[in-house]
Amino acid sequence: MNAEIIAVGSELLLGQITNTNAKFISGQLSELGINVYYHTVVGDNQARLVEAIKIAEQRADLIIFSGGLGPTKDDLTKETIAKHLGRELVMEDVALHAIEQFFNKRNRVMTENNRKQALVLAGCDVLTNHHGMAPGMLLKEAERFYMLLPGPPKELEPMFQFEAKPKLAALMHDGGVIVSHVLRFYGIGEAELEVRVQHILDEQTNPTVAPLAADGEVTLRITAKAATEQEAYILIEEKKREILAIVGEYHYGVNDDSLASKLVDMLLENKLTIAAAESLTAGLFQSELAEISGVSSVLAGGVVTYTEQAKTEQLGISAHVIDHYGVVSSECAAQMASKVREKFGTDIGVGLTGVAGPGSHDGQPAGTVWVGISIGDNPPLTYRLQLSGARNTNRLRAVKFTFSYLMRELSKLGYKKL
Repeated sequence: MNAEIIAVGSELLLGQITNTNAKFISGQLSELGINVYYHTVVGDNQARLVEAIKIAEQRADLIIFSGGLGPTKDDLTKETIAKHLGRELVMEDVALHAIEQFFNKRNRVMTENNRKQALVLAGCDVLTNHHGMAPGMLLKEAERFYMLLPGPPKELEPMFQFEAKPKLAALMHDGGVIVSHVLRFYGIGEAELEVRVQHILDEQTNPTVAPLAADGEVTLRITAKAATEQEAYILIEEKKREILAIVGEYHYGVNDDSLASKLVDMLLENKLTIAAAESLTAGLFQSELAEISGVSSVLAGGVVTYTEQAKTEQLGISAHVIDHYGVVSSECAAQMASKVREKFGTDIGVGLTGVAGPGSHDGQPAGTVWVGISIGDNPPLTYRLQLSGARNTNRLRAVKFTFSYLMRELSKLGYKKL
């Protein structure tokens, strides 16, 4: 089955929002073994949308639309498709009731145009919207499938995952299953990872292995097709062991794990507390940790010491270190980590200092970062990074490297890693 994704909305063409829906849907379809050959974006214009549909019908078995299901006049996707296919729009009572309940609970008057959101194509399978108002639709016309999804990602993503994807899987595989498992790596580039596992990529059949890089991280998605989930997981585990035997030192998590979540899990498991002193990252290290549920049990606090004065007054960094080595140095990072650990009485202290860019600072080029780690009574450790991204990319990558280094050092000291 070949698919085309048509995103509807003038705001996409004007650059007011990014078409993240196409990226998400493509990733989901690839797990099902459905090929996506084209992404199309069209504005809120009926004639141009019809033209896009006609072109897609010449080259796709499945056409997926995102956006244009709302209550306003420029939400015209289902009306256009209904007219194009010669189908009526009928009121879907369950969706209408849900919309009415939404307004009743908020003591708001429902305007008449909101009823439009409950209209669906006659004869379609309705995809329930558990996070919004407009339902989605899956319709077969002749030998082609049409799927309509809402535009907001918070509505589209769960609808696709839990409503649409199982239907497509059933269409594709006659009751069989497709299971995917994502391996997450940090500290190795996409090119190097691909070279190391090239023979696996070249020889893949079932399961398949697909690399992907984003935000300085690399993932390998293993996808297996089998009669049952258990059989699929057996295939995945065999391939996983083969991959980790080659690049396991860079592996930190699976599926929806993040470096921050895995570090918090490790700190919770080992009942360890942490504090951070941040210069170039200006609180980003703590902010990334704070997104993880349960972090209040391990994150005691921290300080942002951006200037030399703040480093000496807030942390007590010695004038000798600053005068002789500079603030962007191994010695400064080590003292920052030790001092913040002492200040907050934690098991672990982290110090981040460096040059985010774009210019140089303290005689050091942009992208120079020193990470200091102080764990208990052990001598502080430091790591030097030379990053090459834009300013905020460097800041985020410095934080992620720090998460990675922390887990590595804690493992070396015998702490349990989940």
